[in-house]
Amino acid sequence: MARIFYDEDADLGLLQDRRIGVIGYGSQGHAHALNLQDSGLTVAVGLYPGSPSWEKAQGDGLTVGSVADVARDSDVLMMLVPDQVQRQVYEDHVAPHMAEGKTLMFAHGFNVHFNQIDAPADVDVSMIAPKGPGHLVRREYLSGLGVPALVAIHQDASESALQLALAYGKGIGSARAGILQTTFLEETETDLFGEQVILCGGLTSLIKAAYETLVEAGYQPESAYFETFHEVKLIVDLLYEGGMEYMRYSISDTAEYGDYTRGPRVIDASVKDRMRAILDEIRSGQFASEWIAENQAGRARFLALRRLNAEHPIEEVGKEVRAMMKWLGEQK
Repeated sequence: MARIFYDEDADLGLLQDRRIGVIGYGSQGHAHALNLQDSGLTVAVGLYPGSPSWEKAQGDGLTVGSVADVARDSDVLMMLVPDQVQRQVYEDHVAPHMAEGKTLMFAHGFNVHFNQIDAPADVDVSMIAPKGPGHLVRREYLSGLGVPALVAIHQDASESALQLALAYGKGIGSARAGILQTTFLEETETDLFGEQVILCGGLTSLIKAAYETLVEAGYQPESAYFETFHEVKLIVDLLYEGGMEYMRYSISDTAEYGDYTRGPRVIDASVKDRMRAILDEIRSGQFASEWIAENQAGRARFLALRRLNAEHPIEEVGKEVRAMMKWLGEQK
């Protein structure tokens, strides 16, 4: 049975006399830094000189310095730059300052699990991985709530790495919602798998295939967009709120019958076979090696795929349809 920690299991006092460095000020970086500071902890943000985030972080009331300076001066260091640059940032600016007694933290296990970053043996290596984007981590904290997170310990030099990680999780608000204990291996492999087969890759591919099927059959692109794209959020919200049973309770009997009888024809046993193949690629390190090589070679394939997908007809139709939804514009 998985172990879940809450506020009462974490002692924020363990970090009161420690300096925390947050490397990066993107989605997760800004949320972690601001939440930790609002929790009464000493925080500095590490950025490269000339970073467009430098003035933003300062404007948000945070201390900002170069990555090397923040790494040198911090007792706890959280790496929140993108996976593909973490190794270089670590080797060039962080590793020289990893001294005994320090803590190196991550919000995703990719670089540790796939042996891209190897910290000294006398340093704690831990993870607090919020299960939501940074803006949600910040928003939920400000509302008095929190986003659930995962905690994992890769290296426990101090024999108190878990307690320090939980204190950090409390500082960003995640202990309010629950912090589930896992491992770097499990977090990394399940995270990549979820992204690839359903949350990002599987879902977008299913949406595009359904949209293309309707348009090719002669239906209006706008109608196809509403049925295959727009309504996804409505169903996901129901699933999130009460599971599959609540979603099926909320839809029509006609839709529920179609769910039971047609869904398995689309997502059949062959799909699960391909999911297993993708999981094998993740577990073997094949995907990691491919992604690392792609970045080392200049990301030509990645950028081409990004451009190709941005040009899909559903994106143009979506922009037109969303422009008619005035409430969306107001939310943005």
